[in-house]
Amino acid sequence: MKKLTLILIGLFFIPTLFLTSCDKGDDTLVVATPTETILADYMISANADLDKILSSPDGVSFVASAPADADLNTFLDKYYIVDIRSSTDFAAGHISGAKNVTLSNILAEGTSAGTKPVLVVCYTGQTACYATALMRLYGFSNTQALKWGMSGWNSTTASSWNNNIGNIASSSSNWSYASAPANGVYTKPALSSLSTDGQTILKSRVETVLADGFKTAKGSDVLAAPESYFINNYFSSADYGAFGHIDGAVRINPLTIADNSVLGIDPSAKVVTYCYTGQTSAVITAWLRVLGYDAYSLTYGMNGLYNSNNAWTTNKWSASVSKSLPLVQ
Repeated sequence: MKKLTLILIGLFFIPTLFLTSCDKGDDTLVVATPTETILADYMISANADLDKILSSPDGVSFVASAPADADLNTFLDKYYIVDIRSSTDFAAGHISGAKNVTLSNILAEGTSAGTKPVLVVCYTGQTACYATALMRLYGFSNTQALKWGMSGWNSTTASSWNNNIGNIASSSSNWSYASAPANGVYTKPALSSLSTDGQTILKSRVETVLADGFKTAKGSDVLAAPESYFINNYFSSADYGAFGHIDGAVRINPLTIADNSVLGIDPSAKVVTYCYTGQTSAVITAWLRVLGYDAYSLTYGMNGLYNSNNAWTTNKWSASVSKSLPLVQ
């Protein structure tokens, strides 16, 4: 009987212990905030959403046009110029005062520049725009790329653009003038990090994307098999219809985290963005890759697809326009 009494007393105290433990909060379930959410929230607060990369918080565009002859010295004094072309091409002729560095080492130049904004120079402006976006995301917000690259500086260095304009879309059955399809709604790409600090995650993502190099897609490949890609035509609504577009291309513009329009991009697809020159799409591609998308920039943009298109008014490459700013060796 005594033994039975002790067992009953024990059974009474066991649930009491569990209740006491619950009162202390030991069973509270803590759900960690996903890395991709921490990153997205931080990018909004840190002026790293796409609209603040295309035009900095100070209103500085991601590209700078080559100066008029009379403004050359002012232009050269303004910038810390970084040329990311090959050492051979740099030695053959470059902008006065430019420093030759590799794309992989571009982030260090933001610190070396001191108080001057960095101007990134490449062959066509496309790789330079990719680098510019990553530098802006890293904190060097007024970095710019030379529009059209060295092709827009001097006619003797213009072969990259002269040799790559085209009209392959004009006779393609995959060129369409249909209305844009409705945009879907997807989830963010999943990311993982040991850090829960937004700035640390962003810088790590930028470093990772930079180490992977500039990711591009050829217009001929995308035009031949558009169903293999998720294609975003970054045009205005009017130009989407007037220029035509690759069949099936969506039109997500604006494209930002803050308004959730970025959720229109499929995180499971090979994402190709195209614009007029491949320069804006290079910026967008860098930004999307930092967010975790498998993103690519269509090289030479509309100029490579359909340069003779009658809808052109701006951003059309022309080899006939003389470019004669000085080069040094």
